[in-house]
Amino acid sequence: MSLVWNYAENPTANLLFAHGAGAGLDSDFMVELAELLSERGVNVARFDFEYMQQAKVLNKRRPPDRAPKLLDCFLENRQKISSDLPLFIAGKSMGGRMATLLAAQNEVDVHGVIALGYPFHPPGKPEKLRTEHFGDVTVPFLIVQGERDTFGTKEEVLGLSIPKTIQFEWLQDGDHSFKPRKSSGYSESGHRVTAANAISDFINRVLL
Repeated sequence: MSLVWNYAENPTANLLFAHGAGAGLDSDFMVELAELLSERGVNVARFDFEYMQQAKVLNKRRPPDRAPKLLDCFLENRQKISSDLPLFIAGKSMGGRMATLLAAQNEVDVHGVIALGYPFHPPGKPEKLRTEHFGDVTVPFLIVQGERDTFGTKEEVLGLSIPKTIQFEWLQDGDHSFKPRKSSGYSESGHRVTAANAISDFINRVLL
């Protein structure tokens, strides 16, 4: 399957953007973030992992493939992008984890990596951390996270022993999909804009 692009008018960078475990490149989250980022000068390329492509063909949910196969697919799609602009890789939840694993392996030349709603651990299982590779990520690294994300709340994450070089953008009262409670005074759409601004600012700082 080919990449789906959102092109900026005067782009400064390309961003390869991977989806989460349960929703593909055409989810509202993926589509809106790609649109917001392209409005901010970033070309965004989305793709479906192979298991998601099969799920759409069969019209039946499928579990994600194992990490090695997901990483192969990520790398294959990276190779479709020309080197005319600086490249960043990113992903939502599982896709963000794969982006960070790819960056940690140093198998792909990227300027930075971005995780949106990083799955620090399975919900309810804080002992099963997925951060052992963080120290191997040598490129600039941004995590955009809801404060009450069940995969890693702000309180939990601030208590972890992880590299201080990782940059964070915390979305107030946001959950794993950045959705806040109505009583918070914040909105899901507002948090998506905040996320896009944070990613754009991060890319611009890296490219200075």
